[in-house]
Amino acid sequence: MRYPNIEAERARKGMSAEVLATTLGVTRKTFYNWCNCGNIPQSALVKMSELFDCSIDYLLANHEERVAN
Repeated sequence: MRYPNIEAERARKGMSAEVLATTLGVTRKTFYNWCNCGNIPQSALVKMSELFDCSIDYLLANHEERVAN
């Protein structure tokens, strides 16, 4: 996965990829395509930022320094 922090936050919340995708209003396949192709819509990033209580910068970064909103 191209965005390890999204995966880490999903796991930290105990959410399956399917549940996160449903929360974002898409299929699991669409969610994986976003992450693998690096083409995540801004609206989904905002939702994940709010859900995980972290910054969008953190979600998109390749490092693990977590920054809360």
